[in-house]
Amino acid sequence: MSGITGLFGAATLFVILAALLDIFANLCVAASRGFKRIWYGIAAYILVGAAFYSLSIAVKTMDLAVAYAMWGVFGLIGTALGGWAMFGQKPGPLAWAGMALMIVGIFLSH
Repeated sequence: MSGITGLFGAATLFVILAALLDIFANLCVAASRGFKRIWYGIAAYILVGAAFYSLSIAVKTMDLAVAYAMWGVFGLIGTALGGWAMFGQKPGPLAWAGMALMIVGIFLSH
C-alpha cells in the first residue's frame, strides 16, 4: 500500500476522523452556552452522529476496544487543546500527565 492509508490503515483513519468530528462537536457544545445558541447545539448533534458513523466503519476491521480507546484519547486531547485555544481552559500539569499516560496506553494496545 502507498500513501497515508499504507502508513496508518483505513480503520485508523476512520478513528481519527471520528475523533476530529467529536472534538468539533464538543467545542460546539461549549459554544452553545447550554444550548442557548441553538445552532451550535444542532451542529453538535450532527457532528456526534457523524463521529459514531465513522467509528462504526473503523470497527469493521479493527477491534472495538482499540478503536474506542483511540477515539477517546484523540478526542480528549483535541478537546483539551481546543478548549484551551478557544475558551482559555488551560489543563493543569496533572491533566497533561494523565493524557500522556493515555497516549502511551494507546501505543501499547495497538
